[in-house]
Amino acid sequence: MKQFETILVDEPSPGVLLVTLNRPEFSNAFNTQTGRDLYDVFHPLELEHRRYRCVVLTGAGEKAFCAGGDLKERKTLTEEQWVLQHELFERTFRSILNCPIPVLVAANGSAFGGGLELMMLCDFAYASRTSRFALTEVSLGIMPGGAGTQTLARAVGEARAKELILTATPFSAEEALSWGVVNRLFEPGEVLDKTLEAAQRIAANAPLSVRQAKHSIHYGLQMDLRSGMMFELEAYQRMVTSEDRREGILAFNEKRKPVFKGK
Repeated sequence: MKQFETILVDEPSPGVLLVTLNRPEFSNAFNTQTGRDLYDVFHPLELEHRRYRCVVLTGAGEKAFCAGGDLKERKTLTEEQWVLQHELFERTFRSILNCPIPVLVAANGSAFGGGLELMMLCDFAYASRTSRFALTEVSLGIMPGGAGTQTLARAVGEARAKELILTATPFSAEEALSWGVVNRLFEPGEVLDKTLEAAQRIAANAPLSVRQAKHSIHYGLQMDLRSGMMFELEAYQRMVTSEDRREGILAFNEKRKPVFKGK
């Protein structure tokens, strides 16, 4: 498996790709190289998605999932370099958003700024009970630029998103859970294991079905209900002729575990 400078990649179980932000001494803040490394992992998955069935994204250590952009590096950048770096981050974030297979987050610690934006571009997250979250960009003379104004508002509602972003106020793990920012909370040492368990359950299901269901949920929610239903039916019809559909029904009737091949 390819080695990277700022992240670790592993396959802890068949079909599950584990990606770890590996800059714990900087609270896993991402610098330019992190943007390149994450892009090199996620961009190929847009087309080459047969090897893996689920991705888990986490951070090294238990202090932070990701503190956002590396402000010490940014202090050294010219305006032109800042713009070019952000364009790289934009492409990286879009590649994660566009990933056809599920991307889960194990937020083993706090997520601030771009770290929270990164988390919310994924499909869902489990977090530590001690985690804290915030989009504090307006206190630094900028604003969220990794889809934070869009993803947070969709999760918590327009009024609460405005309150959190415009006041740059951190919020707790319990608040994140109650507002729908994360799906579940666990003790600090349990988050990654619980997230990998969910990833393994996803990986055991029919890959085409999982991808089509994810696709249908994501895009259907951007439509009115009737259009969303039609979109869902189009996605459903692609399952009918698949080998996995026949295998799933056969295995159910034969009372055995199905062997899905993604075909």
